Amino acid sequence: MLQFVIAGLVLGGIYAIASAGLVITYTSSGILNFSFGAIAYFIARFYYYLHSQQNWGILPAAVVAVLIAAPALGVVLYLLLFRHLRLSSPLIKVVATIGLLVAIPSLATIIFGNGAIQQAPGLAPEPVAVYHFLGVPVTLDQIIVYISVVVTVAAGALVLRYTEVGLKVRAMVDSPAMTNLSGTNPTAISVGVWAVSTLFAGLAGVLAAPIIGLDPNTFTLLIAASFAAVVAAKLRSLPVAVIVGLLMGVATSLIQRYLPPASRWTTEVIDAVPFIVIALFLLYSLVRRGGRMGEAEGWGGALDRAITPQGESKLAGSTKSIVAEGSLSFSGKYAGPLLLIMAVSVLPAIVSGYWVGLFAQAFAYGVIFLSWTVVTGEGGMLWLCQITFAGVGALTTAQLATHYGWPVLAAAVAGGLIAAAIGALVGFLSIRLGDLYVALVTLTFGLLMENLVFTLPTFVNNGLGLTVNRPRFASSDLSFTYLCLVVFIIISLFIVNLKRSTTGLALNAARWSEASAQTSGVSVVQMKVIAGALAAFIAGIGGALLVLAQTTFQSAEFATFAGVIWLAVLVTIGVRSNVAALIAGLAFVLPAALLQYYLPSQTILTELLPVLFGLGAISAAKYPDGSLAENSRQLRRLFLRLSSAGPTDLELTDGTNETDQVGTSDSAPRLAEGAS
Repeated sequence: MLQFVIAGLVLGGIYAIASAGLVITYTSSGILNFSFGAIAYFIARFYYYLHSQQNWGILPAAVVAVLIAAPALGVVLYLLLFRHLRLSSPLIKVVATIGLLVAIPSLATIIFGNGAIQQAPGLAPEPVAVYHFLGVPVTLDQIIVYISVVVTVAAGALVLRYTEVGLKVRAMVDSPAMTNLSGTNPTAISVGVWAVSTLFAGLAGVLAAPIIGLDPNTFTLLIAASFAAVVAAKLRSLPVAVIVGLLMGVATSLIQRYLPPASRWTTEVIDAVPFIVIALFLLYSLVRRGGRMGEAEGWGGALDRAITPQGESKLAGSTKSIVAEGSLSFSGKYAGPLLLIMAVSVLPAIVSGYWVGLFAQAFAYGVIFLSWTVVTGEGGMLWLCQITFAGVGALTTAQLATHYGWPVLAAAVAGGLIAAAIGALVGFLSIRLGDLYVALVTLTFGLLMENLVFTLPTFVNNGLGLTVNRPRFASSDLSFTYLCLVVFIIISLFIVNLKRSTTGLALNAARWSEASAQTSGVSVVQMKVIAGALAAFIAGIGGALLVLAQTTFQSAEFATFAGVIWLAVLVTIGVRSNVAALIAGLAFVLPAALLQYYLPSQTILTELLPVLFGLGAISAAKYPDGSLAENSRQLRRLFLRLSSAGPTDLELTDGTNETDQVGTSDSAPRLAEGAS
C-alpha cells in the first residue's frame, strides 16, 4: 500500500500546485482560469524545446521556462486581457479563458513544431536516480514533486501571512474596491498574482510532463481534474485546495490497487475519479446549502458587487442590437438570412463528391450550434457539454437503428428526447448554483459521460465504431445535405417563435436580471431548465444528423474539450443568431477541409485556424454579440441613415444615449473608473 500512497502523492502534488494557482487567481480577480492547462502545456513544451531540442542544461532551461517565461506570460495575459475582465460577467470571463484554452496549444505547435512527444524529461538528470524509502522505490522526479509542493505551500503561507505584500494580497481578495480606496494600487497586485499563478502553471506542467508526456489534450484533462480540489475549497481556501489535491491523488492511486489492472474499464474509472469528486461536492453543496452557491459569494466585498454589472450576461444581446432590429422593416431584418439560405442551398448542387458530404456535416454542426443559441443566447447560461448531448443523440440513433431495427429518423428523435431528459436533470441540479458552477457542472458531466459511458465496449465496437445507414429517401450525399438544411431551417423557425413567445419573454427577462424577473413572478429556475432541455434536444438531433452524415459513430468525435472548440467558433461569430450558427458550421468544416485538400503540407495554416477561433472567443470581452452581430449592426446603421431615419433612432442605434437606456450594464464600469 505504501508504494501506491507514494505514487499517489506525486499526482496529488501536481493537483495541489495547479489548484493553488487556480484559487489564487480566482480569489484575487474573480476569474476561474479554464486555460490553466493550456498555459501549463505551453511552458512544458517550451522547457522541452530548450532542454531537449536546443540542448540546454536542466537548470538554465528550468529557470528560463518556469521562473522567467511563465511569469512573463502571466503578466502579458493580464495586461492584454485579464485586466479588462475585472468587471465583466462570469460568462464573459469563462468564454475569454476558453478562447485561450483553444488558441494556446495550436500557438505552441506553430512556434515549437508539430509531433506528439510521448516521453518528456523532467527536472531530474537522466538516467533518473532511484532511491528506496521503507523498501519502496522512489525516483528523483518524484522527490522533486514532493519538494515543490512543500516549498509552494510553505512559501505561500509565509508570504501571505507575515509580509506586507501578503497583507495587500489578502486585502485585494477581500475587496479590490476597498483596496483601491485605501491607496494601494490593485493593478500592481494583480500583475504579481497572475505572474505567480502562471509560474505555478509552468511548474505543474514541467513536473507532469515525465508522467503524461506532452499532449495538450492530456494536459487539459489533468488540470481540469484539479478543479475538484478548487470546488472542494469553494474557490477560496488555498489550504483546503492543496490538501484535497493531495488526497485526491492518493485516492486515485489506491483505487487503482483494488481494481483489476487488465480491465479497460479500470482505466476509465481512474480517469473519472476527479470528476466524480467534483460531482459529489457540488451535489453536497446543492443539498446542504439549498443551491445558494453563486460565485458572487466567493469574490470581493459588498462594494465590489455593487459596482459589478448585475444585469444581462453580455453574451446575450445588447440594447444597441435590439433597438436597431426594432427600427428595421421586414426586409431589413430578414433579407440577409434569406439570401444566405438561398446561397447555401445552391452550393451543394454546384460542387460534387467529397464537398457535398462536407456541406451535410456543416449543416449538422449548424444544428448543434443552435443548441447554444438557446441555452446561452436565450437562457444566459454557459453549458460546456453540448457536444455530449450531441453524442447522446448520435449514440442513441446508432444503437436503435443498428441493433433494434428502428427507422433511423425515429431513432434520431428518440436520441433528442433522451438528451432533453438528461439536459433537464443537469439543469435542475446546477442552475441554482450560479453561472460559474453551471459551467463546471456541465464540463464535469461531459467528462464523466466521455470516460464512463461513451467508452463502453458495446458502444466502441472494438474501436471500429457503429455503422449507421441513412433513410432511403436521403441516401445520397446531396439529398441528405438538403435534409440537414431543412432540419436546420425548421429548428431556426422554432427558435424565432420561441423568442416571441411567453416563454421566450420570460427567458429574456431572466437573462437580463434574475432579481427583476423573480420580482415579476417569473420562475427563473423553471425557465432555464426548459431552455436547457430544449437545447439538449436540439444538440441530440444535431448529433444524430452528424453521425448520419459520416455514416459511422465514433465516440472519440464527441470528446468534451472538442466541444470547447465548437463553442469558440460560435462565439466568434455570434451566439444569439441562428444565421451565426449556420455560418459557424460552415466555418468549422470548410476552411480546414480546403487547407487539407489544397495545402496538405502546410500544417501551420491548419493550426492557425484554432488560434483565430480562440482569439475570436477572447474578443467576446469587447464584442459580446460576436463579429457577425457587430458587422450587422454597422450595416443596420448605414441602412437607417440611407432610409432617412429620425435623429432619435440614430442616436440610440449609435449608442450615444445607450447608458441612459441600459443603466447597470455599462454604467457600472464607469462607476468603477470614477472610484479609482
